[in-house]
Amino acid sequence: MSNFDVKQMWEQCLGIIRNNTPEREFTTWFGAIQPIEYSNGELILSAPSHFVVERIEADHLDLLRFAIQKVFGKGTKLEYRVLADKKNNLTVDVEATKRTVFKEELKKPEITNPNEKPVLRPLDPRLNPNYNFENFIVGGCNKLPRSAGEAIAERPADTAFNPLFLYGPPGVGKTHLANAIGIKIKERYPEKRVLYVAAHEFQVQYTDSVRNNTFNNFINFYQSIDVLILDDVQEFASASLVKTQDTFFHIFNYLHQNRKQLILTCDRPPVKLQGMTDRLLSRFKWGLLAEISRPDVALRKEVIHSKVHRDGLHFSEEVINYIAENVDESVRDLEGIITSLMARAAVFNRDPDLTMAENLVHQIATLSNKPITVDDIITKVCSYYNIEPKEIQTPSRKQKVVQIRQIAMYLSQKYTDTSLSRIGTMIGKRNHATVLHATKIISGLLENDKQLQKDMQEIEALVKQR
Repeated sequence: MSNFDVKQMWEQCLGIIRNNTPEREFTTWFGAIQPIEYSNGELILSAPSHFVVERIEADHLDLLRFAIQKVFGKGTKLEYRVLADKKNNLTVDVEATKRTVFKEELKKPEITNPNEKPVLRPLDPRLNPNYNFENFIVGGCNKLPRSAGEAIAERPADTAFNPLFLYGPPGVGKTHLANAIGIKIKERYPEKRVLYVAAHEFQVQYTDSVRNNTFNNFINFYQSIDVLILDDVQEFASASLVKTQDTFFHIFNYLHQNRKQLILTCDRPPVKLQGMTDRLLSRFKWGLLAEISRPDVALRKEVIHSKVHRDGLHFSEEVINYIAENVDESVRDLEGIITSLMARAAVFNRDPDLTMAENLVHQIATLSNKPITVDDIITKVCSYYNIEPKEIQTPSRKQKVVQIRQIAMYLSQKYTDTSLSRIGTMIGKRNHATVLHATKIISGLLENDKQLQKDMQEIEALVKQR
């Protein structure tokens, strides 16, 4: 059969599939599939990646089988030739099986980033240099996770701790430890591609890749990573994010099967992740579930001593003991108290004393019982930029108003538990997609815009003061 005939017949198959598939799904999964040849009852198709083949077979195999059998005849076998790896073809009998069996050795795909721009080597791991093993204080609440982290840093993906699932309440050091592991791996294995990414940023990248028809680039980028650190994975736990979960599930499988290390952080154990698919939850339990709990008094004292010494400060033992015994929520709270105490001491030009510490702890303890709201954030952001809150509620497209509105959305997503759709409704009557877009825009600007970085630091301080 000539190539022309094969292409015409494949177009007939696509017509059947298109008529029974939402347009966006059709474009995403079948848009890049091309026929190569048909002979001896076997149809050979080219696919851009193994991931595309896996998703087609998971979600569209019955329809694909029906179309091929209708056009090419019953008994037709199907072979995929993946462009990223021409040596390892995938073969499936369309009539006999519902899954393609992948060969074990897969060549790394060409590396591009989620937004089409080519990745520069070496990849920026986006790790925080201040979060390292040297300043991670060890105690009973985090000894096991710390030991596991050191083992992973020695032999990434070569321990039983893959994935390493770190969970615990906010501010106890999960992000610190995950970063420390990444930093140590880069020190020992400079050639490894290590990447830290927040879950909400992954979601924004995924959404953009679907919207911009760069989904294959997105997948290839994440499949190129040797050590993936995903922070705040609980943000995936929503019925509205099932497609994001499915995408991460396949990325997880690929990395794990190819002996790549995964490190995940979460504010709760997997069993409490309502809204997460069962198959993804099962993957989280494959390695080590390591809890980091709130620090005890002894560890809190060590944390205070460490920060005071590191910053060249002087606190009396009386002040240190009082703070350690009365601030028991998290390491982050301890460090915030110390910073605030030093600021007050500087204003009054004297060393921090017990009375000053008592007043500050009482004030913060009272405020901490009041959660931050979207209205709080709108008020503080607008006050900082000296505009009326009603201005960001209008349809105005003035650049200043648009950016202030986006900053309010970004901070609302970061500091409240309010859903994205509700945030959009409260800020300018926008929708879920607009809030995601705003988060992406502000996150991107914060990487290089020094003025915005300064503004954001000051606004966040205002928000936390309440």
